[in-house]
Amino acid sequence: MAQLRTEYKKTTKKKSSWKKVILYTFLAFFILGGGAVAYFASSIASVFSQNQIILDRGDRSDLRDAAVNPSSDPVSVLFLGLDTRDGDLRGRTDAMVLATFNPEEGTIKMLNIPRDSRVDVIGANRVDKINHAHAFGGVDMTLDTVENLLGIPVDYFVSLNFDAFMEIIDELGGITVNSPMTFTEKDNATYGTITIHEGEQRLNGEEALAYVRMRKSDPRGDLGRGERQKEVIEAIIKEAASFSSITNFNSLMDSVERNLNTNITFGNIVSMHSYASGLSDIESLSFEGDDYREGGIYYYKIRDESLQEIQEILQVHLGLKEPEVMEVDQDIEGEEADEVVQ
Repeated sequence: MAQLRTEYKKTTKKKSSWKKVILYTFLAFFILGGGAVAYFASSIASVFSQNQIILDRGDRSDLRDAAVNPSSDPVSVLFLGLDTRDGDLRGRTDAMVLATFNPEEGTIKMLNIPRDSRVDVIGANRVDKINHAHAFGGVDMTLDTVENLLGIPVDYFVSLNFDAFMEIIDELGGITVNSPMTFTEKDNATYGTITIHEGEQRLNGEEALAYVRMRKSDPRGDLGRGERQKEVIEAIIKEAASFSSITNFNSLMDSVERNLNTNITFGNIVSMHSYASGLSDIESLSFEGDDYREGGIYYYKIRDESLQEIQEILQVHLGLKEPEVMEVDQDIEGEEADEVVQ
């Protein structure tokens, strides 16, 4: 099993050239799991091949001694939703989701990282919102920043922008959500408004984008938005589980090819197929934090104790450390035993 290095190696990264985040990888799992013919597998392989990004760090995290094998090693994947369109995969991230996969347990954990989280942006030598890392230094700086925040290696990434998010949902014939409130959000295509009503309803791609982007009308802010993002991911998974729900496969592949970057190979996807049965039972994690302003700028300040708890959960899930075992007070244990005997 690949091990975590004892020190974080900070290196100088070059600047390289969405909302939450379509786990397109999960979509691929289901296509494969549904027994797709060679044509579909070949098309997916081609898309992933053409959208491969070579990172400055090479084929593994600087926190790894050796490259990981997803079929046998626990791995992590960072999903980035980019607030861009028309094939543009630069700029700030509108969403970040970190997923960890443990092959021995067959389990998946997923962490929503609020975009306004106040963190050390590694390589920029400044404290800023975490979503600025991508604008400053692309994927490399984003991965370094997330690794430094969580104390774990980030093995893979998938970045996707608005266009692919909407088109994937449209090709699936829409998704069903249960909105906790009625609200109005800006329509980025027409610059009009979209109204989402409280309760269960079917959303197309543009409506789903508005549903996951809304933050100001939610009393829980970024945390509430994170919950809606997770709901949309689960809805996409349910729709994608039936390959027949995809109305135009070629159109879907074209959209993904234009609007996705990743360092996950098709071989990685195939080796992670064993997780497909657990996609409907993902354990969701979230930070606890507080609203914070500095210099008139709003940040989400993650509480230290919450950060430490999340770090440990992820480190254990990735097999980087053993879970802590609660010690039993021997005197108390003995007294309880005496009471049982009496």
